[in-house]
Amino acid sequence: MRKKTRVIRVGNKLIGGANPITIQSMTNTITKDTEATINQIKILENAGCDIIRMAISDNEDARAIKIIKENINIPIIADIQYDYRLALESIKFGVDGLRINPGNIGSLDKVKKIVDACKAKGISIRIGVNSGSIKKDYLEKYSGVNEDSMVESALEQIKLLEELDFRDIKISLKASNVQLSIKSYKKMSEIRNYPLHLGITEAGPGMKGTIKSSVGIGALLAMGIGDTIRVSLTDDPVEEIRVGKEILRSLGLLKGGLELISCPTCGRTKIDLINIVKEAEKKLEDINKNIKVAIMGCPVNGPGEAKEADIGIAGGNGEGLIFSKGKIIKKVKEEDLLNELVKEIEKI
Repeated sequence: MRKKTRVIRVGNKLIGGANPITIQSMTNTITKDTEATINQIKILENAGCDIIRMAISDNEDARAIKIIKENINIPIIADIQYDYRLALESIKFGVDGLRINPGNIGSLDKVKKIVDACKAKGISIRIGVNSGSIKKDYLEKYSGVNEDSMVESALEQIKLLEELDFRDIKISLKASNVQLSIKSYKKMSEIRNYPLHLGITEAGPGMKGTIKSSVGIGALLAMGIGDTIRVSLTDDPVEEIRVGKEILRSLGLLKGGLELISCPTCGRTKIDLINIVKEAEKKLEDINKNIKVAIMGCPVNGPGEAKEADIGIAGGNGEGLIFSKGKIIKKVKEEDLLNELVKEIEKI
């Protein structure tokens, strides 16, 4: 059962409660380079990104928000470090959400100016803690970096906003250590009702980052914890969206789209299954149909093990079977398997 958290708004997206879990990413362009930033966001939109965050380092970045918003379809979150004036400028130019830590903004008066501007425009704020940014006081109190010092640091930030009667908040507690992240989010979920932004920070490149993020984010989602996710990879941001979607889809939290399943190969496999699957991924990535496609290595188990698939192929000795819902449709040569598969998909 998913925990029912407080519902907040980021542009046209509702986060928390029973609303769909959203997928976020962050641009790696210079924000004021509006052409490059818009182009990257459009690619991310097409990949399935729901919300985009961007670094706001100066007033030019903040002013660029207006132009960027006019050319994209998803909400923008401004990532602000230290300077409250950049938060105010971002709000002025139409940002949909802020990522700040009130504790590093400065005086309470500066935080209040941000909160008042957010209240006036209906803008939510994400606050949070990374394992590397815990206050020294809490490190000493709780004997180092652990879920207690993580959560206590976040609670201090939350209290600053609550004292200003602001509660349109979501929280993140990210660490590069998977177990620490899971424990921290779980503890926060038990004591506060704000929506949680899940992620494993500095997860790393490619496969390693994907595995760490999938284990950490997936474990929390499986416990019913989490309302929006960001997979942090040292890679093209599009890969973050692809991994995020697969995490949600694997848990039944994202419906729709083509799902490709395949077997791991064995001694019965008589076709070049690995390369066929790789090629299939490329051919099928732009097909927008809510179907399950199976690519299996042999006719012995293929149609049976993948009988729930809408369409699939099972390899033989230099040939293969096209099947649907476990029933064989036709037999074709190995070199024609993929083309015939695509033709059958197009009929669906």
